[in-house]
Amino acid sequence: MSKVINMVNQKFGRLLVVSRAYDKGANGNARWNCVCDCGKHIVADGYSLRHGITRSCGCLRREMSSQAAKCNEAFVANQGNPMYNEDGIAYSSLYKGKRNRTGVIGVSFDNNAQRFVARLMFHGRYVLNHMTPDFEEAVRLRKEAEERYFKHPVK
Repeated sequence: MSKVINMVNQKFGRLLVVSRAYDKGANGNARWNCVCDCGKHIVADGYSLRHGITRSCGCLRREMSSQAAKCNEAFVANQGNPMYNEDGIAYSSLYKGKRNRTGVIGVSFDNNAQRFVARLMFHGRYVLNHMTPDFEEAVRLRKEAEERYFKHPVK
């Protein structure tokens, strides 16, 4: 026999418990209908409420994240267009990422299709997005697109 702690009219962080929810959590815990200070209604696990794991509908996290971003000078300086350089070229098209397995920027292998993919993004749209079974052809397509669209050659 389990004991359910009545949490109605109790406040946990920004959440006010208004009633017990009909369903139980996957772990068997009682769940509660709550109203956040911002006005949003959510259903929360009683254990999470009592132990401070759930303190709001998500608005608290968003506010804290927003405040942290405003204090981060690098984030503020790059806000607006952080993914492109002054020529309008996506940084992902200029630098080899740490997950790159082919060794060539803009050339990857699609395991589902079992083919190589050559890609190049310029001014926010793909100007090259081509699949080929041959690695050398994918590299050639990528280099031709770079010569066509880039002012400065890629290292």
